[in-house]
Amino acid sequence: MIRSELVQKIASENSDLRIEEVERIVDTFFDSIVDQLASGGRVELRGFGAFSTRSRESRTGRNPRTGAAVDVKAKSVPYFKPGKEMRERLNG
Repeated sequence: MIRSELVQKIASENSDLRIEEVERIVDTFFDSIVDQLASGGRVELRGFGAFSTRSRESRTGRNPRTGAAVDVKAKSVPYFKPGKEMRERLNG
């Protein structure tokens, strides 16, 4: 499912909301998650899962085209851990 499909599904299940209102809600939801992660926080949605970040050390990588060594800086990457209910639905 892509973002526009999510917006359409929410709009179809909530006929009292205009499509613009649903888009604003979805944007606010995702922006809030990103803002919390960017500030070093964590977002937990019970039954769904938890979003957090993990640190990656700096390292020396390789350019796949030339094989030349490339320095890769340390960075934070997003991480998602599914909740118990999600795991059960996927494997049940």
